[in-house]
Amino acid sequence: MNEKEYQSRIAELEALLEEKSARIAYLEEQFRVAQHKQFGKSTEGHPGQGELFKPLYEQLHQHLLKQPVIAADETTLKVVESEKVNSYMWLYASGADLPSDNIPDTATSNIVLYDYHNSRAGQCAVDFLNGYNDYLQVDGYQGYEQTQATLIGCWAHARRKFMEAKKGAGKKGSGKADWAINHIQKLYRIETQLNDKTVEVRYLTRQEKSLPLLNQLHAWLMKSVQQVLPKTKLGEAIQYCLNQWEKLVRYTLDGQLKIDNNRAERAIKPFVIGRKNWLFSQTATGANASAMLYSIIETAKANDLNVFEYAMTCLDELSKPDVDIEQLLPWQFAKR
Repeated sequence: MNEKEYQSRIAELEALLEEKSARIAYLEEQFRVAQHKQFGKSTEGHPGQGELFKPLYEQLHQHLLKQPVIAADETTLKVVESEKVNSYMWLYASGADLPSDNIPDTATSNIVLYDYHNSRAGQCAVDFLNGYNDYLQVDGYQGYEQTQATLIGCWAHARRKFMEAKKGAGKKGSGKADWAINHIQKLYRIETQLNDKTVEVRYLTRQEKSLPLLNQLHAWLMKSVQQVLPKTKLGEAIQYCLNQWEKLVRYTLDGQLKIDNNRAERAIKPFVIGRKNWLFSQTATGANASAMLYSIIETAKANDLNVFEYAMTCLDELSKPDVDIEQLLPWQFAKR
């Protein structure tokens, strides 16, 4: 790219950023207009912009709890007017990043919901999931053990721990870590071949191809745990896999399941990136509003909607006294 092309590209990006800023400012103004419609001239003391979306959020929550698989994750959040040093934004997601990524012949809804708490206690997940007893894919955090769900492990986390062990080994060599990483990669290659396959094909292929690889890996782990110091990075990686083994192999039991929790990790990333810009929430009310707004935006994106158009339409409809919430669900909105 020469200098002229470079400057042209910079100008294009600046124009896009300017347009985005204008749209955001307009959207914020429409929040205020919608608040005025719903609450009257004075909105002082009301919960804020996110509250406008609460009926839609609650409807999405009910639909989420009907999904066969939910992926969950959580991240820290600084709330100034909180007695806790760290608060937490919990994330629950179903389906896929886009409608085109959903498993064929399934009716799973693409939903992303954030839930703010000033705690990382497992009771937060218990309360949100409200007795949910299907599959919950997580990263190994023990708090999820308190739920009634069947927990599914995350091979991305397991692989990451071996990669950390390899990095930490330096010049000492990382033969064992390399072996584990390569073996896990074989499992992922199988999954790549199953991206567009039905639930039944996914299940049968895993039984035929993935289970033998998992059995080999488990045998290697059992042998290696006796040879590696437990306090080393490699020892920690091995012990993590053994502790999580029952959850890690469960993805082979149902073709609806995925090998890792990357769905939740990708879904929570926009919030993590945003947090770097605004750094903190002033109050719990503000944090709850953020959870509500991020939920609506990320769910719209997961359903391949024009987020701006969707948010504006929802604000307009939700400010009316008699609104059909079901028709505002993203997968229904897409049919308009």
